[in-house]
Parts: sequence; structure tokens; C-alpha cells
Amino acid sequence: MLRVVSQEVSETIEEETQKVPYVIARGDGSIGGGGLPMPQNYPSSKNQDNDKKEELRRPKVSAEMPQGRPSWFRVPAPSLLEESRYTEVKNSLADLNLNTVCEEAKCPNVGECWSGGTGTIMLLGDTCTRGCMFCAVKTDAKPPPPDPFEPFKTADAVAKWGVDYIVLTSVDRDDIDDGGAQHFAHTVELLKCKKSELLVECLVSDFQGNLTSVECLATSGLDVYAHNIETVERLQKFVRDPKAGYRQSMATLEHAKKSQPGLYTKTSIMLGLGETEEEVLQTMKDLRDIAVDVVTFGQYLRPTENHLSVVEYVKPEVFDYYREVGERMGFKYVASGPLVRSSYKAGEFYLEHMIKTERSTMEKEEELEVIMQCE
Repeated sequence: MLRVVSQEVSETIEEETQKVPYVIARGDGSIGGGGLPMPQNYPSSKNQDNDKKEELRRPKVSAEMPQGRPSWFRVPAPSLLEESRYTEVKNSLADLNLNTVCEEAKCPNVGECWSGGTGTIMLLGDTCTRGCMFCAVKTDAKPPPPDPFEPFKTADAVAKWGVDYIVLTSVDRDDIDDGGAQHFAHTVELLKCKKSELLVECLVSDFQGNLTSVECLATSGLDVYAHNIETVERLQKFVRDPKAGYRQSMATLEHAKKSQPGLYTKTSIMLGLGETEEEVLQTMKDLRDIAVDVVTFGQYLRPTENHLSVVEYVKPEVFDYYREVGERMGFKYVASGPLVRSSYKAGEFYLEHMIKTERSTMEKEEELEVIMQCE
């Protein structure tokens, strides 16, 4: 008798559940979250009144999360077939004992990028000396020393992939005098030696503000110098490790451009951490003031419960707005969308085309100038 009643109750619950759309049942991310108000002792801007200050929000670990996720957070599952490009890339990385930020940072686009035959290789090991509150990469004050053969292994892996554009990144290595700049430079040189036409992007740390390290990498032959500002100035102390800073990051990007004229500079900003439109626009203006060429915007997604909670899920139309504003400001390229990441295959394809087109145009102009001088 109890079994029959239990079965009837289960069937009733199942019928009622089926009547409720899945998105509504799990939540669409529009309710909840919101972060926390700024601390009372936080220094406000000279132009900022008290009412405006009270409206400002910040992220916090274990704060309330938005309920569910919006419908636009859907990515195709990778093919696990032995003959797929995804499996080929995965196996080649494993064979050469190389790390990727795709896996370590739990990137949602790993299936799309690896299926396209490329990934973002992470140099200098898989352990970071900093503890940013948004990042899933493991940390330690004294990581194992870098693999001296890693630059050679990286060059071999990239040569096998047959790609025309590769992104190299790394953990922060504050335990190394130059932050790993020479290790990066050596890797770039080897890649260019194997394939001179290969375009190389290096997404690097701030090297603790060491401009000599910045210059070492900027003049190594790479094509794109990338360093992520991560968030607006107000939220830096809540999001990034205390060793990082807004002005320090800006200084490295500016010096890279000055060290190597013609070098493309790039940065990335996460949205959904409590930033305001005014703050995002000011960050974009600051970036243009130091001639940064490329900026990307993506939604912050909490990797684990031990990381910052999402304050809000930013709508796709807001990402479109920042892209349009960025293009009007003069950025050469703006990638902006919920699932966009600083190293993203679709963006790399565009950058590759843009760089080759601009360089071809410059070469033609130089040839024309020589011809005119001869005449």
C-alpha cells in the first residue's frame, strides 16, 4: 500500500515539474546576486556624492549568486572521437607535458578552440605565486622551477598543429627575478625560427612592474603583447592579488608599445563584478590614452565556490554596446560577448587577418615610397 502511494506521489511531482519550463525551474540569472555595498571607509571620488557611493557594489566570496544562468551560456560539447582535432590537440599536449590555460582556468571555450586545432599554451608551470580571487589556477609561494626544455617542447607542439596564430600565456612567477620574461622571449624566438610567418601573442603578467622585463619580451619578435587589466580601477583590490594594480598594469602596456613601435597591445576586462558603465568607459579611455590596440570583454563566471560570486549576468546587448563604443574610440579590434575570453579562437582569426592586412599595406606603401624616390 505504501509503495503504491509513494509511486502516485512521485508521478504527481513529475507531472507538475514537467509543466514548469526548465529555465524557470532553475532560474535565468535575473534574480539574486547583487554583490555587497562598498566598505564605508572606501575613499570616494571627488566628484562622487554619498548617494552615488552607496549604490556602488563589489564582489565577495560566498556572497549570494544569481539564481541559475541565462540561456545564452551554451557552448557545443567537444568531439571525443579518436580522430577529432580536439583529441589530437589534447594528446599532443599530454605527450609533451605542456600545460594550457584552457584546462587550468576551466575555460568554457575549450571544446571550440581545441576542435579548431589550437590552444593557449601556459608556460612556466601550472602553479601561480599570486592568488587572484577570480582565478582557478593553483597557487603556491614557491612553485617548482620552470622546465628549461619547455620552449623547445612548445615550438615542437605548435609546429605539429600547423596553425598560423598561437597564444602563449603563463602563471605569475614572482619567485623569478625577471618574472619569466627571458623564458617567454626564448620561446618566441624558437617559434619564429621554426615558422617565421607564425603570429605569436603573449598574454603575460605585469612582471611586478619591472619594465626591463617588459622590454625584454616586447623586443623578442612577438606580434601581440597582451596583459589583462581584469576589472575597473575601483574593484582591483577586491578582484586581483595585492601585488597587482591598475596603474602598474597600465604602465606595462604603455612601456611595451614604447619599447617596440608597431607592436600590437591587448587587454581584457571581465564584466559582472559590480562595475558601472561609467567605470568601464573610463577604463576604455585610459587604455586608449596609452594606445592599446585591442580590448576584449567577457562575463565573469565563478570557477568554484571558493572564488568571487557573480554580482550580475550582463546581457548580450550591453556587450554589443561596449563593442560599438570601443570601435568609435579607435580600438583596432574589440571582442565583446558573454563567453569571450582574452585568448579566444574567433578573436585570433580576426587579429591574424588584421595584422597581415595592415603589414601588407605598410609594405606596399614603403615600396611605393622607394619607387618615387628613385624617379
